[in-house]
Amino acid sequence: MRVLVGCEYSGRVRDAFIKRGHDAWSCDLLPTDVPGPHFQADLLEVIAREGPWDMLIAFPPCTYLCVSGMHRTIRGLRDPKLTEDALYFVGALLNCGTPKVAIENPVGVISTRIRKPDQIIQPYEFGEDASKKTCLWLCGLPKLTPTLRVPGRKATLPSGKVVERWGNQTDSGQNKLPPSESRWKDRSVTYGGVADAMASQWG
Repeated sequence: MRVLVGCEYSGRVRDAFIKRGHDAWSCDLLPTDVPGPHFQADLLEVIAREGPWDMLIAFPPCTYLCVSGMHRTIRGLRDPKLTEDALYFVGALLNCGTPKVAIENPVGVISTRIRKPDQIIQPYEFGEDASKKTCLWLCGLPKLTPTLRVPGRKATLPSGKVVERWGNQTDSGQNKLPPSESRWKDRSVTYGGVADAMASQWG
């Protein structure tokens, strides 16, 4: 298949499909971190100019869409138009005419403004020692089947409740990555187990 992986600079999903014999390309406004077939361009332009594509997997930037960032918009600290533009972009991807489409994003306003996700996955369901609640909006594609559940360590909260926590989390459930200029980029990379599942099950 011809597969376009949108808003991806890591090349992780692209390369998982290439390993299985597909003609896969990544696309982002940033250059690719790993050498390989990559469009450094606007995703919607590439869809139209370089198509037709058999599959689109896209990871739209979540800054103006996720619940964790919306408090800035709600409190009037950020222009609401940024969220409207982000929602327009997601809608255009879902309706781009490609037969098979998957949109990935954290829990956020896509669920209330466009439609609820078809599936919510966790990296620890795909062989990764990590927790990152991730929504998938699917068109023409089946839900991903978990491949290997990695159990979390047991942590006791101040209330006495015992919960599971994974390698990327503190006992309280916060992400361990310290503040840095690259934190947003590091957190957005798709886990290898999820990328492999996408390629093996959707490819």
